[in-house]
Amino acid sequence: MKAKIKVYGEIDDRALAQIQRCSAEADYAVLCADHHVGYSMPIGGAVAYKNFVSPSGVGFDIACGNKAVMTDIEAKDVDIKNVMDEIIRRISFGIGRINNEPVDHPVLDEIAKADFTPQKKMAKLASEQLGTVGSGNHYVDLFADEQGRLWVGVHFGSRGFGHRTAMGFLALAQKLDFDSKPKNANSMDAPPTLLDVKSELGKDYIQAMELAGKYAYAGRDMAVSKVLEILGAKSLYEVHNNHNFAWLEEHFGQKYWVVRKGCTPAFPRQQSFIGSTMGSTSYIIEGVDSGDSKDSLYSTIHGAGRVMSRTRAAGKRKWRHGKLVSVSRGEINFKRVKEEMRQKGIELRGGGADEAPEVYKNLNEVLNYHQNTIKILHRLKPIGVAMAGEDVYDPYKD
Repeated sequence: MKAKIKVYGEIDDRALAQIQRCSAEADYAVLCADHHVGYSMPIGGAVAYKNFVSPSGVGFDIACGNKAVMTDIEAKDVDIKNVMDEIIRRISFGIGRINNEPVDHPVLDEIAKADFTPQKKMAKLASEQLGTVGSGNHYVDLFADEQGRLWVGVHFGSRGFGHRTAMGFLALAQKLDFDSKPKNANSMDAPPTLLDVKSELGKDYIQAMELAGKYAYAGRDMAVSKVLEILGAKSLYEVHNNHNFAWLEEHFGQKYWVVRKGCTPAFPRQQSFIGSTMGSTSYIIEGVDSGDSKDSLYSTIHGAGRVMSRTRAAGKRKWRHGKLVSVSRGEINFKRVKEEMRQKGIELRGGGADEAPEVYKNLNEVLNYHQNTIKILHRLKPIGVAMAGEDVYDPYKD
């Protein structure tokens, strides 16, 4: 049976080819309006398998997701500049970064006692990186809603723990050792890696994925708690979701393993935080019950959706022995972007040309394609943005 594929928004032909390839063994698939090309499976895609789970579909950043918290204080009463400085000082941003402060969490005990031995061996890494944010489009932000209330929003996933878990299972699927480098892992056009859910490898992956998911949620909880501590604020209301996972769900009267990559579950009354670009409005949304929702496998976007590659936006930089030896100029003038953020009253820490608003679709337009499947509950205007990049404070650089 050929999979039924529901597509939202303007079609990216290469992403469509990816979802078609990934759904060869599936009954249903979806491309949300923020879709674009990813490794093997497109970002913004969902595939419903009867008997398979897909490590390549879930991707490297297992359980990457968003958490937003409404605080008990108003934005106008906060010194945003000083708070953002403190966020950058106390929370680590960037690839491979470890915590600036000691951490403890029950999930670390679970990892130390994990049934899947390779994850147990990553206990030290997990402890060092819990609550750190990583690079790319991952962030810790402050927002003001329509009533002037201050919100905290974060976006990141399972860090090195999740990445090594994903790479390990891609290797095992190729009959290699867990610590071996899998072939074609970084290929956009690689066929999907499918594991039978009844096989030992499939069962191990599901268990390992779920533990990586717990770790990602714990990390976001920890980062938000640290920001609330900096603010001296309390949480009044929280929304927490992820968009890189495989869920066992019922659709059209049957059970399926729904693999979503950069794609947010949006069942009726399920709420989610949808982050925008560093300079635009983000949203708290809620799924609704409709025929269109059913056809979407109750899925929605996870963000605006990239339209420009990182290299095209920022150019290439090559370093040798700590010195910059070659540069190719990108299309984005980040100095201008920073000035635009300043004019909007946004305190920006970090970031780079590859995360400028111009490299993404317009979130309002993207959401409009899904208007029959969700409703907007809150609009969040950014007032402070912290992410990895050229201006991030590095306590180790001296």
